Amino acid sequence: MVDNMSILIILPVYLLVLFAVAHWSEKRRNNKWTNSPYVYSLSLAVYCSAWTYYGSTGLAAESGLSYLTTYIGPVIITPVWIIVLRKIIRIARVNKVSSIADFISLRHGNSRFLGALVSVICILGVLPYIALQLKAISETIHVVTKSSGSEYVFQDTTTYVAIVLALFASYYGTRYVDASEKRKGIITAVALESLLKLFFFLLGGIYITFFAFDGFADIYQKASTLPNFAELNRIGGVPEAINWFLLCMLSVFAIFLLPRQFQMAVIENNRENHIKTAIWAFPLYLLLFNAFVFPIAWGGNLLFADNPAVNSDFYALLIPLHFDNNMIAMFVFLGGFSAAISMIIVSCIGLSTMLSNNILIPYGFVRALKSGELEENEKRIVRIRRIGIFSMIILAYFIYRYLVLEYNLVSIGMISFVMIVQLAPVFFASLIWKRGSVKGAVAGLIVGLLICSYTLLIPTGFGAYEAELTFMHKGPFGIEWLKPFQLFGIDYFEPIPHALFWSLFGNTFVFLAVSVSFQGNYRERNYAEMYVDIDNYITNHENAFIWKGEAYKSDIVKVLNRILGVERTNRAMRIFQLKYNVDENQELADARLIKFSENLLTGHIGTASAKILISSVVKEEKVTLTEVLEIVQESKENIILNKKLTETSRELQRLSAKLKSANEELLLKDKQKNEFLDTVTHELRTPITAIRAASEILYDDDDTPEELKKQFLQNIISESDRINRLIDKILDLEKFETGKQKMHFASYDIRATLQKALSPILHLIKQKSHRYEIRVPDEMELIDYDEERIIQVLNNLLSNAIKFAREQQGKIVVEITQDESQTRVSVYNNGKNITAEDIDAIFDKFFQSSDQTLRKPIGTGLGLAISKQIIEAHKGKIWAENMDVGVRFTFVLPNQTRET
Repeated sequence: MVDNMSILIILPVYLLVLFAVAHWSEKRRNNKWTNSPYVYSLSLAVYCSAWTYYGSTGLAAESGLSYLTTYIGPVIITPVWIIVLRKIIRIARVNKVSSIADFISLRHGNSRFLGALVSVICILGVLPYIALQLKAISETIHVVTKSSGSEYVFQDTTTYVAIVLALFASYYGTRYVDASEKRKGIITAVALESLLKLFFFLLGGIYITFFAFDGFADIYQKASTLPNFAELNRIGGVPEAINWFLLCMLSVFAIFLLPRQFQMAVIENNRENHIKTAIWAFPLYLLLFNAFVFPIAWGGNLLFADNPAVNSDFYALLIPLHFDNNMIAMFVFLGGFSAAISMIIVSCIGLSTMLSNNILIPYGFVRALKSGELEENEKRIVRIRRIGIFSMIILAYFIYRYLVLEYNLVSIGMISFVMIVQLAPVFFASLIWKRGSVKGAVAGLIVGLLICSYTLLIPTGFGAYEAELTFMHKGPFGIEWLKPFQLFGIDYFEPIPHALFWSLFGNTFVFLAVSVSFQGNYRERNYAEMYVDIDNYITNHENAFIWKGEAYKSDIVKVLNRILGVERTNRAMRIFQLKYNVDENQELADARLIKFSENLLTGHIGTASAKILISSVVKEEKVTLTEVLEIVQESKENIILNKKLTETSRELQRLSAKLKSANEELLLKDKQKNEFLDTVTHELRTPITAIRAASEILYDDDDTPEELKKQFLQNIISESDRINRLIDKILDLEKFETGKQKMHFASYDIRATLQKALSPILHLIKQKSHRYEIRVPDEMELIDYDEERIIQVLNNLLSNAIKFAREQQGKIVVEITQDESQTRVSVYNNGKNITAEDIDAIFDKFFQSSDQTLRKPIGTGLGLAISKQIIEAHKGKIWAENMDVGVRFTFVLPNQTRET
């Protein structure tokens, strides 16, 4: 047992740590840790509240596999986030949206009533859920301390926890007047809590599985003897499968629509690419969270089978306490505490924003803001939100104290889910359907709420009075097929799927029918275009806004000054003028400035109030729907035209760059060709001159001694051979390039071929006093190649090595290696490195090194170009690479290259 004093010490210390982390993050807003995609991904785990932490175990113990539906939905939908969530984030970012109520009301023309209705639904749906978290905190304190609850408010530890959380959330949640600002402190604190609650839950699961029991197999074997084990842990026929499907869909919608999830995933997202991490990190988190749910549930059923009064929700705490391990129990308790308080804080921030921006300000304080001064307005807005956060946590506390004590964690959580999911039709339709209207949205939400209340809220809340309420068991007016849990005679739905199906069916049907029957106004259609086609308008969304009327910049600036302040307003105006190239002296305001100004105000006071304030200083003209469609069509055509022009411009730039590159290459080739021709001319002229001189001497001087005549004749023969070799090289190169060169393949031993290539040039190596090494394996397989051509390649590489090796202490190394697929031959010399610019170009036929430190070798410079052609004809590869000292030339031949 953990005593009350320990709890009173540990909890304040734990909360102080969270305060410190939040404060540190706010001070270091640009720190890499606070902007990490992993922090963003962990913050999404606010989805795992106390209901997940404790309720999943309880549901698994009592109902078996059905608890998995809460997690299957989010896991299967996360891959779609890369498209759907990215689109939602883009819409929210460009429109400065600060809550899900703003998101929906803005799509329907800044509808004040729709924003208020969505806010009321969220508040009514989430407050009992917050009370559920406080209930979990209270009951787990009683479990670990083995105490009973007090009837007195100020003797209840949860009272003080609620007050501290209210202070923490109201301070860090309202640091910025602009509700669309990123709350780094809250995000980092929630991410830390997510990490801790996972760690503590896994710690408890490991202890229960491997220390309290002997592993998964042991628990499974013992649990399988329980009377209802087989029945709980199976999926039945079609009815049960339908229930599973509907519960999975409930969690799919919840991951988008719960105010805390929208706050974390959309409002607090500061980089779109963080989604790429979240789509795998978040499902992994859920997978880890569920690793020990069944072992804990089965273990609890085994240990407490004889005590039906034990609450299965708290098996994770009760099992360690059963074995007197207070430390593990305290860790598990802190994990559940983290799960509860992170959900409370984030939910209250989102709800307070909706309460202020969509109910209190547009219906009560908007006129006061218009006439108030900046400092007064800022204080008023922050005060409204702080009071909202504080009052909602305290109200949730009283709901916990006096209304939800008799309900378990799962039932309250599921009811909240079903209520919030009524937003699904209008929310998702705004992303894909342009005909949705505010009348349809309001009608659909009201019908959905009425059906939800009839099929779920009333039966659940008044279940104890079923005997007195005849409509519950006999149907209204005795019509049995209208019974709350069996509408139209369908009796195989469980209560939650039953309410979900019929409420969403009625909601969607009415929304679609009314939207088709009654067209929305021009603003609705305008925003419909911008929502559905956000990718087309994201860079110039002010240009897509349609507005007609008379407005003056000075009047708009006065309104902005009262809410934003002079400095921020002036800075925003400069940005607007630069973005759209607007003259700063231009007094008349256009549609772009109207939209820009509304966006600036939206984060502070919400979409509806922003529209009200701006409309109060401008004279707007009515725009018909036909005009809107014409303007939208023209805008689309302009966007398409701009895209085509941009693409054409880019294509022209690419072509220009390619032409420039090709031209530079041609100039280089031309220069290399000229140098090549100079070299060839020189190489031809030199032997021809020598032949002519020797011939003239022999012709003119009959008295030339016989020995001298023989020497002249030998010079004529050698110089003629030199001309022939040059011509042969040029012809060889031409034949390879035109594909006329014939190759004669046979099987050879590359070692023998190397000896043939070395024989005629060994005397040159010795003459230069170079050291040389030959490294070949003892055994090699025969391979197919044209031996005469490979000897030519080896001669060229060896001649190069002799020419470029150091004058003093020159070294040449020839190495051959072979594997299953290819044979590699390398020739190394310890001369100077080749420049990085020339390393790939030395095999070009017109290449002339730009490195003036290299001495010009004797010869035509065609050897490497011909060698490359020969190796490529063998389907091999040749290259050069710089070593630490010297250069190595390598070529590889495939072991199977024979051709007919």
